[in-house]
Amino acid sequence: MDPSSVPDFDNLPKVDGQPQGCAWGVFDKDGKKDVLGTLNFLTPPIVAAAASEVKDGVSISLNWPLNGIKFPFPFRKAPVHRAATLREAGMDMDGWDDELEINTQFSSQWDSLCHVTHKSGCTYNGHKPTKEGLECQSTADNMLPTIDRWHNRGCVVGRGVLIDFKTYIEETTGAAFDALDGHRITVEEIEKVAKFQGVEFKHGDILIVRTGYTEILEAPTDDMFAKFSKSTLAGVHGTVDTARWIWNKRFAAVAGDAHAFEAIPPAAPDGTAGLDNELVLHNYFLTMFGLPIGELWDLKELGAYAKKTGRYSFMLTSAPLNHPGLVASPPNAVAIF
Repeated sequence: MDPSSVPDFDNLPKVDGQPQGCAWGVFDKDGKKDVLGTLNFLTPPIVAAAASEVKDGVSISLNWPLNGIKFPFPFRKAPVHRAATLREAGMDMDGWDDELEINTQFSSQWDSLCHVTHKSGCTYNGHKPTKEGLECQSTADNMLPTIDRWHNRGCVVGRGVLIDFKTYIEETTGAAFDALDGHRITVEEIEKVAKFQGVEFKHGDILIVRTGYTEILEAPTDDMFAKFSKSTLAGVHGTVDTARWIWNKRFAAVAGDAHAFEAIPPAAPDGTAGLDNELVLHNYFLTMFGLPIGELWDLKELGAYAKKTGRYSFMLTSAPLNHPGLVASPPNAVAIF
């Protein structure tokens, strides 16, 4: 869908039971409920234009190791890798197989549009995920907006734009930026960084924000653990105004190296710290816009190359895992310059 054909945030049609800015129904077609959300903005002309970003023939992986977190982490278990000989598998030949058991959100990931649900039990576009539905055995039988549905449209290919907030702060202030201090990156700051980097946003862009968070986790220190216990993590400021700006820019997706893309803890309307289940951008992006969120991406090399070349836009490809009902997946993302 041509991004310019959809209404701005304040003009989106009212959806019963939802606040202003809910895009349910906007992408529906031929009487069928949409399952792709803002990935619909990645039209053939926008993808073709993204290919023009490739000039140097340089590709950079944006995927953190699946076991990037090297210490016990709450809520999500670390991956388990097992190697086995082919003979152990019952084959009369020498060689190796292996098995990998992962939580799809332990490391670099895409959140699908089923990850967060409204109080009504609904997720994006009024879909109601169930355990039985998510554990379906066929994408053809899957009516939910899960990640396997992305393969029907050729996955994610578009123009990526890096906002290297860490480098910007360090170059303009001379002070080190610590992603564990909980800085809330505002829309005004994103626009300042874009201007500093010479970036102009375009419809269908995939916005990527670097804080340096995964780099801290790769080399933990006692000081890091002391700060980590306070649960103050840098990220984009989670407000309705931020959500409005993101929608009005017609981004196809967002991603970053932070744990939730938005700052933790969330900010309550009165400016105090909110609860973890009150993440404003997760609710707007995933549930109301249908806008995928990438988290814990490895952006260190991307930032270094962008700084070296002075180019902060690139072609981005991402082919997540293809299994029915996936709530999340490693992104398998590559930036191509």
